[in-house]
Amino acid sequence: MGDFNHPDICWESNTAVHRQSRKFLESVGDNFLVQVLEEPTRGRAFLDLLLTNREELVGEAKVDGNLGGSDHEMVEFRILTQGRKESSRIRTLDFRKADFDSLREQMGRIPWENNMKGKGVQESWLYFKESLLQLQEQTIPMCRKNSKYGRRPAWLNSEILADLKHKKEAYKKWKIGQMTREEYKNIAQACRSEIRKAKSHLELQLARDVKSNKKGFFRYVGNKKKIKESVGPLLNEGGNLVTEDVEKANVLNDFFASVFTNKVSSQIAALGSTVWREGDQPSVEKEVVRDYLEKLDVHKSMGPDALHPRVLKELAEMILGAPPSSYRRLNGCTELESGHEELKRTFCMRS
Repeated sequence: MGDFNHPDICWESNTAVHRQSRKFLESVGDNFLVQVLEEPTRGRAFLDLLLTNREELVGEAKVDGNLGGSDHEMVEFRILTQGRKESSRIRTLDFRKADFDSLREQMGRIPWENNMKGKGVQESWLYFKESLLQLQEQTIPMCRKNSKYGRRPAWLNSEILADLKHKKEAYKKWKIGQMTREEYKNIAQACRSEIRKAKSHLELQLARDVKSNKKGFFRYVGNKKKIKESVGPLLNEGGNLVTEDVEKANVLNDFFASVFTNKVSSQIAALGSTVWREGDQPSVEKEVVRDYLEKLDVHKSMGPDALHPRVLKELAEMILGAPPSSYRRLNGCTELESGHEELKRTFCMRS
């Protein structure tokens, strides 16, 4: 709805005098829209219009009274539909309520040397992993992963929520005459000012951290888009144009496979010729482990081992204090028994 400024249109006979108004009527008809208002909104002219593609969607539309010094009538209507909240069954770690201090303290209390004494490599790793996951469950709660439509804006904090609630209450008081228009206007302006400041602060923070948190930056930009763009037609190897989703997926998959090079396999193959003597213990320095733990990207998802990169980064010092018994020999290469490939490659090359 809005002020379309076509006073020469007669909505009863669906006719217009001026050429621009006739084009507007044609556009309304081409898009299967219906104009709902039956009373003029400025004098005898229909300047403000309420358009819908389904008449049963809008009800109780009426034109009544002016707002302040405006010469346009106010339009009130009700949208006859029920909102449906998107719910997700996916559960993820809620780091906003995480107690990392307690997690580090409890990790430090575990006597790793005594508990792992006499255990093999696989048994030691499983004990370490299970202990970490058990403490993680106690100190980091889980929450449901909200969908795009059910997620609160990143800038919406508790203070702004209180301001919005105060603004809503002030609006109700103004409608029933318990507050003047100027008082409500001041409250609304103050609320809008706080929202603008919060949005500006968030966008500035995202711009500053774009190198370390690209996912957050592009997620924010993607949420601003109103239209979801799909992949356009592609040319396959035979030069034919493909338009079906399955065919486009196959074309992209084939192209990715043609340019992909497995650098990890080449590194391991190069190191696979190393021959370890029986009883040799390869050395991995703590500084190397600390360096890679501190460089983990906390914005990445957890791997199949259910260990989140942020948890590992927060527990870097505790992990360095654990005994170096989580190693095994595989194809002449020593690896850390973990799901994090970056750490595996590091220990492999270092040893």
